[in-house]
Amino acid sequence: MSKILVATLNPGKLEEIRSLLRDFAAELITPAHLNLDLSIEETGGTYAENAALKATAYARASGLLSLADDSGLEVDALNGLPGLHSARFAPWPGASDADRRRLLLEKLQANARPWVARFRCVVALASPSGEVQFAEGTCPGEVIPEERGANGFGYDPIFLLPETGKTMAELDMPEKNALSHRGQAVQAALPILVQMLKNL
Repeated sequence: MSKILVATLNPGKLEEIRSLLRDFAAELITPAHLNLDLSIEETGGTYAENAALKATAYARASGLLSLADDSGLEVDALNGLPGLHSARFAPWPGASDADRRRLLLEKLQANARPWVARFRCVVALASPSGEVQFAEGTCPGEVIPEERGANGFGYDPIFLLPETGKTMAELDMPEKNALSHRGQAVQAALPILVQMLKNL
C-alpha cells in the first residue's frame, strides 16, 4: 500500500486530516512514526509558500509523498489579520489558543459587529523529488465575542457559521469536514494525490 506522510505536529490538524483521508487507499504516516521533528520556519509570504516549505522539508527527510497545510483566519475589520500569523498572533512566548482568541477579541472591541471573517487553507503535496502541487479551501463566517463549543482547536470556538447557527467548535467531525476550509482543501487535493502516487 502507498504511504503518505501527514506533515504536521499539530494534533488537531492531524485528527482532521486523518478523518478526511480515512477512505483513501493509502497508509497515513505521521512524523511521530518516523521520529521526525523538523523545525521549519514559516517564512513564506502566502499560505501556499508556507505549506510548501513544510511539505517539501518532510518529503525530503522521509522519502515519502508528504501533505502539509497552512491556514489562517482573516477578519475584515482587522484588514485580514491575523491571517498568515494566526498561529503566532499572540507575541509572547508559550501563548495558547485561548490567549490568541482573547487577543483577537480585544482588538475587535472597537469595531461594529458583525465581524465578518473567513478561514483559508492551502494544502501542499510534495514528492521526495521536489514536485509540489496545491489545493485550497475557504470557509466564510464571522467572529463572535463569546466562546461556544468544546470541539476543534485554534479560533474554532469564536468562529460562527451563520448558515448552521453553530461555531466551528460546536460541529462534530463529519459536519466540520463537510464545511471547513481544511475539509474543502483536502477534498480538492484527492485527485492530485492519486496522480502523484501513480508518478512516484
